[in-house]
Amino acid sequence: MKIRILSVAVLVTFFLTGLAQNYNNLSGQGDGINVITTAVPFLMIGPDARAGGLGDGGAASSADVFSQHWNPAKYAFNEHKHGFGVAYTPWLRNLVPDINLAYVSYFNRLNKMNAIAFSLRYFSLGEIQFTDETGQSLGYFKPNEFAFDAGYSRLLSDNFSLAITGRFIYSNLTQGQTVQGVETTAGISIAADIGLYWQKEVNWFKSIDAEFAWGVLVSNIGNKMSYTKSNIQRDFIPTNFRIGPRLTLFIDDYNKISFQIDINKLQVPTPPIYATDSSGNPIPIPGSDKYEIEAGMDPDVSPIRGMIQSWYDAPGGFSEELREFNLAIGTEYWYNNIFAIRAGYFWEDRSKGNRKYVTLGVGLRYNVFGLDFSYLIPTTRLENPLQNTLRFALIFNFGEAPK
Repeated sequence: MKIRILSVAVLVTFFLTGLAQNYNNLSGQGDGINVITTAVPFLMIGPDARAGGLGDGGAASSADVFSQHWNPAKYAFNEHKHGFGVAYTPWLRNLVPDINLAYVSYFNRLNKMNAIAFSLRYFSLGEIQFTDETGQSLGYFKPNEFAFDAGYSRLLSDNFSLAITGRFIYSNLTQGQTVQGVETTAGISIAADIGLYWQKEVNWFKSIDAEFAWGVLVSNIGNKMSYTKSNIQRDFIPTNFRIGPRLTLFIDDYNKISFQIDINKLQVPTPPIYATDSSGNPIPIPGSDKYEIEAGMDPDVSPIRGMIQSWYDAPGGFSEELREFNLAIGTEYWYNNIFAIRAGYFWEDRSKGNRKYVTLGVGLRYNVFGLDFSYLIPTTRLENPLQNTLRFALIFNFGEAPK
């Protein structure tokens, strides 16, 4: 195998952000750019093709086997007794052929009030050859990450449900290599999700039956992760707040259409702007390994403190806090619950990553079998890891849910 220099660059820049402070953050933000970075960002990748066709949103979409990622509280409203799904997402397919995300999910409605679900997310970064400073090979390695979830969902009323999910996260990116004199190790973290979901039939339209729903999910509430044995640098995992409504119109016995919006915000501290001297170097605080902050707040806090602080710590004030929200808008049309057409749009502010793209998708259902596809089209010059890539998911639903 040839040396995968590009893959190594992706590893270093996209995943090992915690090994050193970003100099741009220390010396000030150029052009207002102040992107929030975390460890294990693979947890934020939408794993399934149905949501992938809806702009990567799903806080209040109708329940399906992949609800574990978007809002596990929806499982209590699933129309089936139990189901199983497998999804596959190629990653950076335009650059390398062997980086991908695989996702497996299972749910079971135990009775009319309770449901359980399990899922496994596996992110493979392909095969990489490590070399020393002189270019001598240190061997080949296949870095990978995975997360295993177990969730419980319960109906609290005819229209309202609650869910709690536990998550084990493992990230092995360096196989114990020494990076810039620091001995590395696999990162491990434990996290939890809390979700709420509400849905009800409404008669807002005289001639059309409708259903309104909303959902809230706080995901990846957990301890920081370190990639070094010394634990000198520990990074936040991507704790995220998601909220959104859905409206479904039942046009007739064969046709229905849904509209949904997801609003997301990372609940980790925003990088501050550090004070600099006349030479543009950050000013250290005497007797500390920290630097003087010109605007914003100290990001070296506990995970819970970071969740609270994330709502008001942006160095640009309230206007920058607003820019940290991103939107996922989607619509889904079903004919006779057999064939679906989907479209969506994802928007993120330029200063916070500038991800903007249109998504398209289709779905098929026949008896217990289902198949979903989605496709992503960037709307900015910024290339997307999923552009020109077809995502797909295979699902199986069995039995009728307990009434």
